[in-house]
This record gives sequence, structure tokens and C-alpha cells, in this order.
Amino acid sequence: MEIRPILSALMRSKTGAILVAVQVALSLAILANALHIVNVRQEVAARPSGVAAENDVFHLLSRNLRKLDNNEEVALQKRLAAAVRAVPGVVSVAQVSQVPLSRSGSTSGLSTDRKQSKSSANVAIYASPDSLIKTWGLQLVEGRDFTPSEIVDIDQNVTDQFPPQVIVTRALADKLHPGGGSALGMPLFMGAGEDAQQLQVIGVVERLQTQGAEVGDRGESSLIYPVRLSGDGDTLLTVRTEPGQRERVMKEAEQAVRAATPDKLIVRLRSLNDDREKRYRADRALSWMLITVSALLLLVTASGIVGIASLWVTQRRKQIGVRRALGARRIDILRYFLTENFMITSLGVAAGVLLALALNQLLVSQLEMARLPLPYLLGGALVFWLLGLGAVYGPAWRAASISPATATRST
Repeated sequence: MEIRPILSALMRSKTGAILVAVQVALSLAILANALHIVNVRQEVAARPSGVAAENDVFHLLSRNLRKLDNNEEVALQKRLAAAVRAVPGVVSVAQVSQVPLSRSGSTSGLSTDRKQSKSSANVAIYASPDSLIKTWGLQLVEGRDFTPSEIVDIDQNVTDQFPPQVIVTRALADKLHPGGGSALGMPLFMGAGEDAQQLQVIGVVERLQTQGAEVGDRGESSLIYPVRLSGDGDTLLTVRTEPGQRERVMKEAEQAVRAATPDKLIVRLRSLNDDREKRYRADRALSWMLITVSALLLLVTASGIVGIASLWVTQRRKQIGVRRALGARRIDILRYFLTENFMITSLGVAAGVLLALALNQLLVSQLEMARLPLPYLLGGALVFWLLGLGAVYGPAWRAASISPATATRST
């Protein structure tokens, strides 16, 4: 089939062809970037927290309504932890200052040199007198866990000086010392300046997300202290249960802590899965919104192609009849309209690829998004080529089915 007659016909109907091409270009640019964002968000939401068996972990926060002195508070913390450990189905219990994915907790700046005026990294601070490696199943890749002799009780109302021994995540170690090598004994300071406290790294865990679970290595920049914190009246316990026992243990654990003291307690329980669901709720909502927008764009684009093709079939009714009378077969008429649409769609795809790259560059510069991979552009182009051919097939088949006598009859 010659392309020149098709180009001549398109030049006589430039407005419709341009509108379809522009619609394809805009839809392709938005679709490729939207699906890329959805995929990135899904990958972020699926990241492991570092806690093994997340489905079996929950947290119990108790608050005493009566003000306690520090000795009473520490004694109560130990008593509540012991009460929960005694519940059947409990594998391990640890008192902890904060938990991953909760979006609540403390952070601090770390530096690699006292001479720095600015911190090298902002890290999540986990303090626990118990083994978080055991309770959360953290993967120790270097060094050791804390020993009982290293555990320190700290009243937050008296001092904020923690012991020097710490366990860090691999992401934090790599960020502070990108040259590699052992993280044990590397220079590390809490804060910056001459008053910064030097820390001693005794262990490295593969992964432990921060309470905010931010994107990138920042979301895994965590540090663990061997500290029992007191002074605020709260006791936060993290509990790992036997598989499938979490819901029952949660109920019995609440009863156990209430029975462990005559004081009135406010007790709140939530699972790690609850924290994960809450942390990524906005990401999932954004993903579904983008998927919906993408589907609507495809529908609108297909509707536009069908509408333009139907209009052209009506306008060229006599032309089609003359061609049929001169011997053109149905397949020739069908191929004519399919080729015409493919040319228009290809123009829109070419413009859409350039527009998609420009939009992605804007997202990269303004929102720190990842660059758009080539498969999204190729996949988007293929989708719109197939969409164009599928949308025009119906009008094209109706055009090919017009009989010469009917098409050339004067109206």
C-alpha cells in the first residue's frame, strides 16, 4: 500500500490527526511516569524492616496514671516485662524506646570526626536493656550483641548521656565509611563539634528500618544502645510470639500487665503489621489514584481514536464506495484505515516519549524521583500502538463492509 494517498488524506484533515497525536503523546507521558511511580512506591512499601517474622510481632505500650519515682518505675518495667514473658506462646520480649515504621521516636546526628561542624547522618535511636537481635530476629553480620554488664539504666530527667557501646546497621556503616572494611572500631561520634561523644561500634546488623522508614539508606540508618530508659512513666514492650499465636497473645498480654500491678494503666497494643499498613497507607492511596488515572487516560484516548475514525469513515463514504467499485477488497480498505491510524499513533508515541522524559526529569529534579527506565517507554509505546489499532478496527471494519452501491448513492 502506498503511503502518499494516506498522507494526502491526513493533510486534508490535519486538525483531527493532530488532536489524536497530541492525546496519545500526553497520555503516554503521564502513563509511563505514573506506572513508574506506582512501581517505585510498591517496592518501597515491600521493603523488609529487618524484623524477622513481622506477622508474629506486636508492641504493648503501658502508661501509669500514678506518678512514680524512678526506682518504682524501673521495678514496674521489669515486672510488666516478666508478666508478658510468662504468657503462653511468647517467644521473646524486649523493652524498647521506639519501634520501626511507627513514625514516632527520636533521632540524632552522627559524625565521623569531632572537627565536623555538621552531622554526617541522622539516625534513629533504639534503646533497650534486652536483646533486640533476639526479639526481632535481626541478622548480626559483624561483631556481637550486648552483654548484661553493658546495660545501663538511665533516668531521662537526670541525664542524656548514653554508654559508648552501640550496634549499627550496615546501611549506616556504609554511609559513614563508604570505603568499606570492618565497621567495628570505626570512628563514630554522637553529635558534632568538640563536645561530641565518641561511640564504640561492637556489632553490625544487616537491616533495621527507622521509625519513619524513609526512602533510601536514610530509612535504614539505625543505632541501638544497651539502655533501659525511665522517667516518662511509659513502658513500651515489643513481643515476638509463636507463629499464628499473635492475636491470642495480645489479648492475654494486656490482661497480664493489668494484673501485674494494682495501679491503673492505660494499655495500647498494635502489631508491626498495623504500623506497616499505616506507614504506607498514603503510598497505596497514591498508587491506586495513579492506576485509576492511567486507566481513564487509556479509555479517553481510545474513545478519541474511535470518534475520529468514525467521523472519517462517514466523511469518506463515497470515496470508499468508489474504491470498492474499482476493485478494492475489504482487506484493502481495512488496511488503509489501520495504516493511517498507525502513522498518527506513531507520531504521538514519538512526541510522548520525549514528553515523558521531560516530565521525568522534572520529577527527578524537584521530588528526587528515580529516572524513568527504558522498558516503561517501550512498554508505553507498545500499549498505545495496540490501543490505536484496536480502537480503529471497529470503524475500519464498518468502512470495509460498505457496499459500492450504497456508498456511491447520492443522499
